[in-house]
Amino acid sequence: MGDVVAGDVEISEVAALLADRARCRVLLALNDGRALPASVLADEAGVTRATASSHLGKLTDAGLLRVEPQGRHRYYRLAGPHIGELLEKLMEIAPARPVRSLRESTRAGQLRAARTCYDHLAGRLGVEIMAAMIERGYLDGGDGRHHAELARHDRLAGYGRDVDYALTPAGRRWLDEMGVHVPEGRRTLVRYCVDWSEQRHHLAGLLGRSILVRFLSAGWVRRREHGRSVQVTPSGEAVLASALGVRL
Repeated sequence: MGDVVAGDVEISEVAALLADRARCRVLLALNDGRALPASVLADEAGVTRATASSHLGKLTDAGLLRVEPQGRHRYYRLAGPHIGELLEKLMEIAPARPVRSLRESTRAGQLRAARTCYDHLAGRLGVEIMAAMIERGYLDGGDGRHHAELARHDRLAGYGRDVDYALTPAGRRWLDEMGVHVPEGRRTLVRYCVDWSEQRHHLAGLLGRSILVRFLSAGWVRRREHGRSVQVTPSGEAVLASALGVRL
């Protein structure tokens, strides 16, 4: 039997999945890197649990989500960082929904101030941390800014490729002082994204993830109840000011 020859990719199939508002809300709820149960995702999407189960099945079958059994429960997570990157790119080109209430305005402001971008910090908090690390010589290779007129590959809301950042010896000492543990692994240590709301660079890769893990475990930031925005705590404000000179 001969090899099967693949035809053109069916982008329309993925587009059809994303055309449903409830499914998009499910994906965005998971874009902070966490795994969540169907009950929570139903609340995030504003649908019944039965409807959410149907949506989750379709998203999983399409390879956008993966299931992680935990005892008798099933948790759902984005299939990988590439799905988070896709969502960020779509947010760049999608029209902004009109803000119709004080609550929506507050959430929009919180999202731009400090949020997660899959498994690392983004928004004004993310870019200010990276800018401060560059200024203090902890990172080398670029200035943290998105120069659109010079960009070869970099685009808003995606992983950057135009600049090769490197962690300096001073940066490694600073990480030790901050209690940031960077595990060994095959994942690239220093990567960056072009932040869609700030149009500057924020840290990604293994280093970006390790910093987020430390900030969460130390109580310097905490996740908000809904969405991807995070809140800098009073202790976090003190640490950011003393360690990096960052004042939000």
